[in-house]
Amino acid sequence: MYSSIPLLLVAVTTATAQFVKAPTDLITTKGNLDLQVRYKQVPTGICELDSNVKSYSGYVDVGENEHIFWWFFEARNGNASEAPLTTWINGGPGSSSMIGLFEEHGPCYIDAKGDVVNNPYSWSNASNMLYIDQPTQVGFSYSTPVNGYVDPNTGYISTLPDAICPDYAQGSSCGTYSYGNQSLTANNTLAGAPNFWKTVQGFMGAFPQYSRNGFNFATESYGGHFGPIYNQYIQSQNAKNIPGAAKITIDSVFIGNGWFDPIVQYEAFYNFTVSPGNTYDYSPFNESIQSEMYNNLYGAGNCIDQLKDCAATGTNNICQAADDFCANLVEVQAAIGAFQNFTTGSNAVSRAFANTGDDGREFGTVAAVSELLNQGIFVHLLFGDADYNCNWLGGEVIADLINAPNYALAGYTNITTSDSIVHGQVKQSGLFSFSRVYEAGHLVPFFQPLAALEIFERVIGRKDIQTGTIDINTNKTYLTVGTPRVPLERATEQCNSRGFARG
Repeated sequence: MYSSIPLLLVAVTTATAQFVKAPTDLITTKGNLDLQVRYKQVPTGICELDSNVKSYSGYVDVGENEHIFWWFFEARNGNASEAPLTTWINGGPGSSSMIGLFEEHGPCYIDAKGDVVNNPYSWSNASNMLYIDQPTQVGFSYSTPVNGYVDPNTGYISTLPDAICPDYAQGSSCGTYSYGNQSLTANNTLAGAPNFWKTVQGFMGAFPQYSRNGFNFATESYGGHFGPIYNQYIQSQNAKNIPGAAKITIDSVFIGNGWFDPIVQYEAFYNFTVSPGNTYDYSPFNESIQSEMYNNLYGAGNCIDQLKDCAATGTNNICQAADDFCANLVEVQAAIGAFQNFTTGSNAVSRAFANTGDDGREFGTVAAVSELLNQGIFVHLLFGDADYNCNWLGGEVIADLINAPNYALAGYTNITTSDSIVHGQVKQSGLFSFSRVYEAGHLVPFFQPLAALEIFERVIGRKDIQTGTIDINTNKTYLTVGTPRVPLERATEQCNSRGFARG
């Protein structure tokens, strides 16, 4: 199925001026905590092509000059009021969740002609899906909308006095953007949690019919920070019995190619490229570069030492220095009620997090996952084995450090899927599982959409990841049987199966 409406929001970085007029047709209501929620029903064809499936988008006004954008899709199969609710956030920090929606597992994708095409592997096949742009100033979320253009040299927004694109900005993206003030957005993971919680509270209060059957949290990349900490925050808020707030019953947490512990995962850069190496027998560096890379990691006063200093002191300047050292290795706008142009990432948010060295902090992410497991929450870590940035070798170490009950006794076994292709392996003990998906990069659902969907279905259904036939609620001591360590080589019968072309 195709829509004739081109999805302009994915092509906003053009030289054409595209100033957005504030929408006047949003419905205003109240969510939980008396939060103001502004929304509209999105017409069929903007993304979801099935006229029987409803979609809404809008904002939760979580504070003064803090407006968080969300886009919701009903579950396609069955009664949406009986389906679970899953929230999705991308990582970054500063990456828009529209990446997940349009490039990974939303109801549509964009073909080579720019047309909207049905995604048969949408996660909305199994769940109500709520995509959230967070924190403020990411994607369609905004603090104060201003007219401006993207400075091609810095990537930051330069403001304009009016909605006219001057000659000197014609080579850049003129439009309406959020005022890029770092003081009006979160600057670390802990600071982002409250507004995420408020956004979910606002949505649940405005649309109670979609949140009656459990809550699932899904994320990727920097979600290795967001996922554990945000859900730990939700649990702490639940315990306070806050008047006007709903208790959010978390069923599962799904984290793809997550960035958890910087020490582990900076070391994994070396492990992935030098020793023991990667799945694809690809060695990008000569011996001289390998030696320099090792020294930059482990030499006195270098990356690992600086990250340890960050963990010990927790001061912004030390953590920022550590992270900097280690790291240097128009139709659619109106249809969804957007107040500004879309950008895939926010430099203001990214820089705000960088200024506190958030990337170089562990924040207790590993301990938080252990705590969630102890509270009966199903947790799955998914890693594509072709990703270097948050690679599976580091992910495997994180899975071991979480130390889920009896996880050390489990073994790796093949994941079975409906296409009878071996797409990867999983190691699982009860509520906790770690999977490696073959021939998938940083965005696993893009590369292996069928496998990602079926794994997701098993996670939110609290089933075993290997087959999806065993109920973990009634088999809490379930263990996968297989090899204790996943081998570097891939199973010979597997092959790349994106399932459909994306242009």
